Amino acid sequence: MSFPFRFITTMGFSFGLLISAQHDAQAHFQKMIPSTNVVIQETGRDVDVDLTFTHPMTNGPAMEMARPVQFGIQTNGNKTDLGDSLVAKTVDGKAAFDATISIDRPGGYALYVEPVPYFEPSEGKYIIQYTKTIIDAFGAGAEWDQMVGFPVEIEPLTRPYGIWTGNVFSGIVRHNGEPVPFAEVEVEYANDGSITLPNDSFSTQVIKADGNGVFTYAMPRDGWWAFAALIEDGTMAAPGSNDQVPVERGGVIWVKTDAMD
Repeated sequence: MSFPFRFITTMGFSFGLLISAQHDAQAHFQKMIPSTNVVIQETGRDVDVDLTFTHPMTNGPAMEMARPVQFGIQTNGNKTDLGDSLVAKTVDGKAAFDATISIDRPGGYALYVEPVPYFEPSEGKYIIQYTKTIIDAFGAGAEWDQMVGFPVEIEPLTRPYGIWTGNVFSGIVRHNGEPVPFAEVEVEYANDGSITLPNDSFSTQVIKADGNGVFTYAMPRDGWWAFAALIEDGTMAAPGSNDQVPVERGGVIWVKTDAMD
């Protein structure tokens, strides 16, 4: 008579572990969302930027974000350090940053951030997400496929602004400049809380690049979408230890879609 009780208890315990694992497995994304990715006279020259390390599709919880290694903007191959524009804030009780930048001239601009490596205890590894988004200024229509030069980076094949909802975004996953065959790419939507997920499997979309490192994804809702190409590359000492743990390097690009009203 005791067997069913033990069985149910074991099943309940296993189910609890499964739920915990699913929660821990939610994808981490370096969020870097500007107030606009198309600067025109009507928007003004100032662009506000939100930098938070979080789980976008579940609208959090956020994780601690140290002051970035670098935060800047690139145009015509020239980089400008924007580190002094960072203003500390808290999101879900965790450190994050805001910034306001000014874009004065027509051109294609790559806004980028390299965060400090983040150690994720549940996965036993460091996470570094090299993140960028492309901003067009005053109708230049130029340099939308520019590369910042990160170790892992997505080269856009689709112009990453002025995109209608339902359009596809394509890109090439590159590691040290070379295409990565069959690279895994995680995709998440920046949910403001208005979307309720049927279950955890809908939180992160996962796709694989083809043999040339090319991937394609159709974005079904207007708003900001993040694409993260993930590659394990190297090791670092775990916090407070000499033990070496893997480093997951992610190349992230944020892309915005707009509804065709």
